Amino acid sequence: MTEELEQILLRLTQPDNAVIQQATAQLQQAFKDPAIIPALCAVMSGSQNPEIRQSATVMLRLRVKKHWNKINPNDRERYLKAVVLQAFTMETEHKVQHSLSQLCAVMVKHETPDRWPALLQLLNQSTKSTNPHDRQIGLLLLNKVMESNPEPFKPYYCQLLQLFSAVLQDYNNPTALYYCILTLTAITAYTGTEEMKQMRAIIPSLIAALKHLIKADQVQASEALEVLIELMEIEVSIIVPHITDIVRFCLEVGSDTALSDSLRVKALSCITFLIKLKSNTVLKQKLLGPILQSIFPILTAVPSPGEQDPEDEEDDGGDPTDSDNPKHGAAQMIDTMALHMPPEKLFHHLLPLTQACLTSENPYQKKGGLMCLAVLAEGCADYIRSKMLSSVLQTVCQSLTDSDRVVRSAALFALGQFSEHLQPEVSKYCAELMPLLLGYLSSLNEAKIGHVTKAFYALENFMENLGSDIEPYLPTLMETMLSALINAESLKIKELAMSAIGAIANAAKEMLVPYFPPVIESLKGFLTATTEEMRPLQNQSLDTLAVLARTIGKDVFSPLAAECIQLGLNLTDAIDDPDLRRCTYGLYSAVSTVSPESLTPHLVAITTVMQLALKSSEGVTAHLEEDKTFLLLDDDDDDDDEKDNSKNKAGKTEEDSCLSRVYRFSVENAYIDEKEDACDALGEIALNTGAAFQPFLESSFQQVFEMRDFPHEDVRRAALGALGQFCQAQHKVWLRCYRLRLLKDIRRSEWCLSILDAIDWVPFDVKPFDRSKSSCTVADRSFSVGTIGEILHALVTAPAGRSVAARLSNRLLPVLVAGVKDGDAEVRNNSVFGLGCLAQAAGPLIVSDYPMMLSVFSNMLGKESDLRVIDNLCAALCRMIMSNVDAVPLEQVVPALVSHLPLKEDQEENQTVLSCLTLLYKHSPALVVKVMKPVVAASCHVVGHKDVNQETQSCAVALMKELAQKHGAEFQAAAASLPAEQRAKVAVAVSSS
Repeated sequence: MTEELEQILLRLTQPDNAVIQQATAQLQQAFKDPAIIPALCAVMSGSQNPEIRQSATVMLRLRVKKHWNKINPNDRERYLKAVVLQAFTMETEHKVQHSLSQLCAVMVKHETPDRWPALLQLLNQSTKSTNPHDRQIGLLLLNKVMESNPEPFKPYYCQLLQLFSAVLQDYNNPTALYYCILTLTAITAYTGTEEMKQMRAIIPSLIAALKHLIKADQVQASEALEVLIELMEIEVSIIVPHITDIVRFCLEVGSDTALSDSLRVKALSCITFLIKLKSNTVLKQKLLGPILQSIFPILTAVPSPGEQDPEDEEDDGGDPTDSDNPKHGAAQMIDTMALHMPPEKLFHHLLPLTQACLTSENPYQKKGGLMCLAVLAEGCADYIRSKMLSSVLQTVCQSLTDSDRVVRSAALFALGQFSEHLQPEVSKYCAELMPLLLGYLSSLNEAKIGHVTKAFYALENFMENLGSDIEPYLPTLMETMLSALINAESLKIKELAMSAIGAIANAAKEMLVPYFPPVIESLKGFLTATTEEMRPLQNQSLDTLAVLARTIGKDVFSPLAAECIQLGLNLTDAIDDPDLRRCTYGLYSAVSTVSPESLTPHLVAITTVMQLALKSSEGVTAHLEEDKTFLLLDDDDDDDDEKDNSKNKAGKTEEDSCLSRVYRFSVENAYIDEKEDACDALGEIALNTGAAFQPFLESSFQQVFEMRDFPHEDVRRAALGALGQFCQAQHKVWLRCYRLRLLKDIRRSEWCLSILDAIDWVPFDVKPFDRSKSSCTVADRSFSVGTIGEILHALVTAPAGRSVAARLSNRLLPVLVAGVKDGDAEVRNNSVFGLGCLAQAAGPLIVSDYPMMLSVFSNMLGKESDLRVIDNLCAALCRMIMSNVDAVPLEQVVPALVSHLPLKEDQEENQTVLSCLTLLYKHSPALVVKVMKPVVAASCHVVGHKDVNQETQSCAVALMKELAQKHGAEFQAAAASLPAEQRAKVAVAVSSS
């Protein structure tokens, strides 16, 4: 089979679709053969063609990833585990070595190091080899397996850190430095107190290694700098003693114009992240001044001769702080300072530098000063409004008349930022600013599109917040905009004017009625356009029409409602464009607020096109699996090994599924935006059309519900918001059917926030927080606190879960504390679980609440009689200890905790308890020895228990082995106190290999 398989893989590389399709069909058949694993191993290790070796390796990796349990155990041992290491050591092509290391990484998720000693042996030999190439390849393999599954290697962390300390000084082997730093990044989140000292000692060597790596490979160095961000985020105490050195190093890199922009930006972003995380430390170590002194030259740098800053180029009209270059990295750092530092301390250092820039004759110095003022507007809004608004506005207004367009553009951006963030005070200056802006707009050269765009940005932001104060300027504003729609030659100018009319409408509302007919007349010409170059203007016209529907008044707009709906349907029938469809969805939503009945005859067509947009994979581009794009269509969470049949959810065979994952997928932004807006529109239309929408509710709910797992955050959030609106619209029919299913699937922090927002939209009688009141039924109270607990449990492992849990704590703590006093045991149980998960999720951020929580748990332990509640009390205490061991008085808490072990009812919580006992032994071994008897009893209890998973049982065995090895006498005494059957279990567990 080996030769045949190699030929099939070779045909897959041919530039002929017919040949590829034929080879794919043959490969699907080959995957049904039980001999596929040995054959792939043979090709992987024996083919003379490196591309074929790599293809075989990728196929094996995907097979292992999804179907490990279905691979014959003999094939795993004889072929996979043996051949992959042999192939890795013999391989000469780096890209194949890279794929082989990834295969090993996937296997390590199933075969932990203790069950694969040959892997440990290879890693040990290669990483310590005196041959630079062997060492480099060994570190590559180490990096991949550690990134894949770092936790099982925890017993070797101290040895690894010793290795890293040596490798980081191997300056002649930059690739080894690179893989060493990446591996250090991977284990940072898993290091404990034992490794802290070693980690701190490594930092100086790490900085020196990064300096050498920068000289050798700036791309790798940029990626390696991620280690600093990881250390700051996961264990900032490691780097606190070295913060000055780290900041100095990052400033040197960020200021070095000989380095690539991406590397400089990454270095600056490290400081920005540090400021966000530890602004007080930056201030205490007097680093603010040196940082500002270093970044101001970056912020005010003059571009190379013949070049311009990106935001000053004529085809650019966006946010000057969005681009990825050092100047914008410096601006973002100041923005972060404004958000996270006391304004008095920041301005003390910043104002002299800013004033020097603003009084300079150099236009780029002036621009830097204005950019600085602009990015301060959000974070220091209160300070600027109360102490210096008049002076900064005067500075910006003067800059609008500067002779250099670079300065004027920066002034326009600053004015737009002030208009957005310094309300309502800035609107009080409309008498000075509006004439200036209108005069400025009328004097612009239409050919300078980029500059005109910035002028409209400033004007729109200012106008939108004026409200009724816009009235004196309406005639001039509307004359200017209508004239631009009629006379401007540039379609971009017409588009900007159309957008400005929407901003005017938001402020003026019914005052715009006299101008409504000419606006509509202008819109008609753009709305029916069919040429591609008119599309942006057409889309903006639809957006503005939607704004008018919401603002001009029901009586004025309703006569046009039916025509607007028909217009949208005609456009989507005639033009296949995701941006245009997205704009029609917004129009339908807006019309539903003033004339919901006009949508009723067309709901079939409207919901169909939106549901198709949600279901569609249009805009999805397949890439070879090795590309670093996100995996859109992977179904890793749906493990086919658990299924009894050979079909996956899509009805494909396992072989089809495996082959499909050779590719990764990326999606064009327009299609992502369309999905987001479709969710938003369906939710609002359902809410506004009421009973008329009911025939479409189930199908809409199902399609939107599928978006909860979409890779893009904005789509997920829009989907969950729409689900909340569906519940509000038809809650009596749908809420009880879907709420548990919806909450069960929460896995990420942004979902939790959206779900909680959605819950707030649901009527009073179905809010979980309201249903926790004592006046509600036991079932409602139990559901309410149980829901809260599940959300908090999801936040424990969610990205940014800690900060989200901390934000929710003030609202949730009173509900959960009240629940532990409930007369019903299930409500008490769920409340205790929720409190434990809150402590685990929020960690140090709620340490001030620990004494109160410990007091609550202490009182309960003395009075509680329900065994399941007692078990959850033990687990909750364990979660508190694991989350913040130093905040718990262990000498008092641990004896009380272990006195209630082993668990009696809730065996799932043994995982929490054993993890905590293992942590406690590492943190305070003497304390655990004092309570050896209940610890051994609890550990013995889980071994062989049918309701306890294998991972927890392994943890218990490992703990008992360590106790027996290091504290033999105490352990034997504890074991001797057990019944004979349990003593035998202990003996077997301790003696097992």
